[in-house]
Amino acid sequence: MSASGTPTLACPLCHSIDFQQEEGRLDSKWGLTSHKMTLLICTNCRHILHFYDRNSIFDFD
Repeated sequence: MSASGTPTLACPLCHSIDFQQEEGRLDSKWGLTSHKMTLLICTNCRHILHFYDRNSIFDFD
């Protein structure tokens, strides 16, 4: 935890707390759904943590 009492995210592989943040999109096999995701990439070992943002069945952006 940080000094303010909030949890600190750490890489599950190397325990680093430094991440590069990216936005991504995952489409379903048939293209009917699209899921927006936030990707956190560990700057030490490059392990990717993905966080589900939102989904929409007809989100074609």
